[in-house]
Amino acid sequence: MRSTAAGWIWAGLVALSAAGAAAQDGEAPVVVELFTSQGCASCPPADALLGELSARDDVIALALHVDYWDYIGWRDTFARPEFTARQHGYGHAAGSTVVYTPQMIVGGQDHVVGTRAMAVADLIQAHRAQPDPVVIAVTPEAGGYAVEAQARMDPPRPRMVVQLVTYIPHEEVPIDRGERAGTVGDHYNVVTSWQVVAEWDGAAPFVARITPQDAAVPHVLIVQQAGYGPILGAARLD
Repeated sequence: MRSTAAGWIWAGLVALSAAGAAAQDGEAPVVVELFTSQGCASCPPADALLGELSARDDVIALALHVDYWDYIGWRDTFARPEFTARQHGYGHAAGSTVVYTPQMIVGGQDHVVGTRAMAVADLIQAHRAQPDPVVIAVTPEAGGYAVEAQARMDPPRPRMVVQLVTYIPHEEVPIDRGERAGTVGDHYNVVTSWQVVAEWDGAAPFVARITPQDAAVPHVLIVQQAGYGPILGAARLD
């Protein structure tokens, strides 16, 4: 599968029974997703908090900009409808039809207002204390990365999706209209692509090779329970 828009080449979407790198040592980072918007006057503190989280090795902090604030006068330069759909998917999985910004979702499971720094810290710590259901090994190779995911769950295992995410580490955006007219948006780890690249049943290790088209763009591999369930494993590729 090839995608130049996402800035990567995904090769070898196969699950192999033996070969591949050994599972990585240590704890996997906790994924924190922030649903935010440049048009949301309440979002800058959450954007700043995500910036603090982005500096932590034990956290993969990702900002997904939604488009439902665009109507008030400022069109978010990073917003994508698929990110709004992802937030709605999390809401439906939790039995709710309500979405809001700023919202953080920790580990694909726990929902919290994105400005509640202590609550976010407590949730991250709680996720770090749990064993990782999926362990991902990343091995640098010439021009790319070899990855292997191993499920450490007894059958029956849930249906899982393997996802590749790219993001921009930092951008400042002057905002000319809307609730935040005359200010500058300070944004961290802005997601530019979130692709489901494979489904996986976990019966055998999942092995593949990723060749980035743009080495300057960070990449993250995320294994998540299908249907916007918990994130079971994650690893940086850069």
